[in-house]
Amino acid sequence: MRNNYLLIFACLFAIQACTPKQTNTTEKKMSGNPIFEGWYADPEGIIFDDKYWVYPTYSAPYDQQVFMDAFSSTDLVNWTKHERIVDTASVKWVKRAMWAPAILKKDSKYFLFFGGNDIQNDEEYGGIGIAVADKPEGPFKDYLGKPLIDKFYNGAQPIDQFVFKDKDGSYYIYYGGWKHCNVAKLNDDFTGLVPFEDGSIYKEVTPKDYVEGPFMFIKNDKYYFMWSEGGWTGPDYKVAYAIADSPFGPFERIETILQQDTEIANGAGHHSIIHEPKSDKWYIIYHRRPLTETNGNYRETCIEEMFFDENGHIKPIIMTKEGVEANPLK
Repeated sequence: MRNNYLLIFACLFAIQACTPKQTNTTEKKMSGNPIFEGWYADPEGIIFDDKYWVYPTYSAPYDQQVFMDAFSSTDLVNWTKHERIVDTASVKWVKRAMWAPAILKKDSKYFLFFGGNDIQNDEEYGGIGIAVADKPEGPFKDYLGKPLIDKFYNGAQPIDQFVFKDKDGSYYIYYGGWKHCNVAKLNDDFTGLVPFEDGSIYKEVTPKDYVEGPFMFIKNDKYYFMWSEGGWTGPDYKVAYAIADSPFGPFERIETILQQDTEIANGAGHHSIIHEPKSDKWYIIYHRRPLTETNGNYRETCIEEMFFDENGHIKPIIMTKEGVEANPLK
């Protein structure tokens, strides 16, 4: 009997071996949320050449925030992790709290702006710094050897910077925590700031209810200024926006467009925007906290498509678990 079982098993094995193996041909069509694994926050999304890139904060206690990872994708669905693109070994004046990156390409170089050390007053050393690399995945090295902005001007903590290229080619840096937002003009090589016509270096442009996380983009010659409100560790974190005719405002708050959903997640905020011109699709990249988590650092990076109404106003964002459809850049 045992030999019969062995014979049957051998026959079945032979049949299986000769039968072509089926492969999973189901192509992933949705990004899902979060778009990649791990606790990451404050994501900066951008397109470089034929890839989408996301540069987030490594979400952990401040003393563990000593490096940054980046993620790239050709279609918004499949993401590749690029580990430790910058760290405190290459930016020696930063000891902790390396966070909230902003990045852009200029003259074949990639400039990564970041906050460091979470300074609480003008006596502490830290602020907003710059790292530079030849490739979007780095490695990035310290550009200035010191912070670009290291003091509390107009009451703004020097964190959460966004660098914006205006239509005339000027570069402006919007930044600030502690419910104050400043704008300053960068010089041509990003080694310093240029005074405005009235002689000032920092102009306060704080909208109503602003807390942190500024972001700017242009659509139909209008300046869309966005920011985060509420507390980043709480359920009231959210995103609001204004529309102006100038990069200096005035920025009159229009409405909240991203906030908690008690069925999906809370703590939704500190976002960025990607515009894919080929398909004319707009995406909001943001972080949120799963409903199952209470630790303030347990934040995940997500994406949703963003839409506008006939007046150019941003429609409220509906958070999803599915994310967005694949959108290949090639």
